[in-house]
Amino acid sequence: MARRRATEEFSLSFLDVICCGFGAVILLLMITKTVQPQIIEASTVNLEGKLAELQEQVHEIRGETVILNRDLNAKQEQLSERDERIAILRGKLAATRSRYDSLQTETSSNEIITDQLAVARQQLSDEMERLLGRQYQSKNNLIGGIPVDSEYIIFIIDTSGSMFSFAWERMVREVEATLSIYPEVKGIQVMNDMGQYMFSRYRGQWIPDTPGRRQVIMQNLRNWNVFSNSSPVEGITAAIRTFYDPGKKISLYVFGDEFTGQSIAEVVETVDRINREDANGNRLVRIHGVGFPVQFIRAPHLQTTGIRFATLMRELAYRNGGTFVALNDFRP
Repeated sequence: MARRRATEEFSLSFLDVICCGFGAVILLLMITKTVQPQIIEASTVNLEGKLAELQEQVHEIRGETVILNRDLNAKQEQLSERDERIAILRGKLAATRSRYDSLQTETSSNEIITDQLAVARQQLSDEMERLLGRQYQSKNNLIGGIPVDSEYIIFIIDTSGSMFSFAWERMVREVEATLSIYPEVKGIQVMNDMGQYMFSRYRGQWIPDTPGRRQVIMQNLRNWNVFSNSSPVEGITAAIRTFYDPGKKISLYVFGDEFTGQSIAEVVETVDRINREDANGNRLVRIHGVGFPVQFIRAPHLQTTGIRFATLMRELAYRNGGTFVALNDFRP
């Protein structure tokens, strides 16, 4: 009786099945693969580079933000300054309008007073004519020893440092007092001792005499500080040559404290030649002088220029039909 061969645990067919299964799994993996395999180290390096780039962009954005904030703050400060200037200008405009309204009111009042004064003068003239006769004429037109018969007046003012620093307030008061003795003239002009005009647009012209113009002259005079060589010669000669008119009565008022020129006699001769006499012995213009004793606060040996100014103006006033007034104090 033949023996039956023992059955093997793993046959060739089973191994085939196993291999086919593994092969199928590998094939499925190959079919379903969608991305290339990446190296972990390379991915890490790329991410760090991108992070550094992003951080650099953040720093740039922050820097631009700081610059923009600084520009914004500057613009806001400029806007605040402009708003403040606008507020100041609006205040000045309101003040100017108020002054204009007050000037209009004052002008109206002055016109009424002027009319009343004209009526009073006419009544006084009629009364004087009735009492003294038609042939009577006033002997002189003097106020405080100064002739005030001129229709046009020119102020020639020393604008040097000594005058502006020590005697300016007193000088302004004296100009105002001088104007007060001329209630009404046909023209006014203001120059410094170098012949420079206070109002350049009235260069070579007469400033009309109105209350408003007088007020503007006094306001500008308080802060008028231009160069001067402390010698009235240039201003006097320029005024005579520019404004002399045989049909006009003109007076020059020279305000100063010192004369720094070389020769008093030369100045007197120059003025005599320009401001010559007519057939009746009258000069073309009157020349008055007002001396401020600023130099006399110094030591005696430094007072020479003040003494020379007084000597010069006294001689000019004497020769040119005017009056020289020497003040005893330069303080207001």
